[in-house]
Amino acid sequence: MTLPGEIQVVDDVAISFSQLIGKTFSEIKSPKISFALSGGATAKRCYEKLSLDWSWRIDWAKVDFYWGDERCVPSDDPASNQRLAKESLLDEVATPGAIHPMDCAKGPQKYQELLESIGSINVVHLGMGPDGHTASLFPDSPALTAPRDQLVVFNTDPRGNNPYKRMTFTYSAIELADLVVFTIEGESKKRAFNDLKNGADLPASRVRAKNIIWLVDKLVAQ
Repeated sequence: MTLPGEIQVVDDVAISFSQLIGKTFSEIKSPKISFALSGGATAKRCYEKLSLDWSWRIDWAKVDFYWGDERCVPSDDPASNQRLAKESLLDEVATPGAIHPMDCAKGPQKYQELLESIGSINVVHLGMGPDGHTASLFPDSPALTAPRDQLVVFNTDPRGNNPYKRMTFTYSAIELADLVVFTIEGESKKRAFNDLKNGADLPASRVRAKNIIWLVDKLVAQ
């Protein structure tokens, strides 16, 4: 299996992410921009750098925020992707547009209807775990084989490496993206990424979209 998209080996993933997102948003001429967010330590660095570099250089009122996955925890829980994005990005930029956090209590169908109402997503940001998962699409988990008409599902990690029940985009939802940006850094991701490049069937390798860019640091790529 050939890894889809363009691999960019960069000195600093957060800096490159900020430059790419800033440039991409600046070039979108439509009245609204849809941006699906990720979670984790790398995403936090990326959002902090994005807010620092582009807080007043992007019309953030045009940007509507979505989430590609979420842990089923309260929104103020330290494990919440919503909290991470709020603290590292949303509270730091000038007047963000609509904010659409995932709510496990409301269930996947409500979020699916939201995605169906917009039809496509300008940018989906994804990370990757040491096991090759992306969003909350874990190895051997039911979400990997969700029907194509399901855009959002509940999922858990059957191997027990990633805690909490999750709500997550399926591959069909990610495929709605004009651009998918993976950000991957650190020694712990090296093995999984090399496996991806060598054709391993891991969850991240199954992602498809119009355009995919993999921003990886030298520790991952070597």
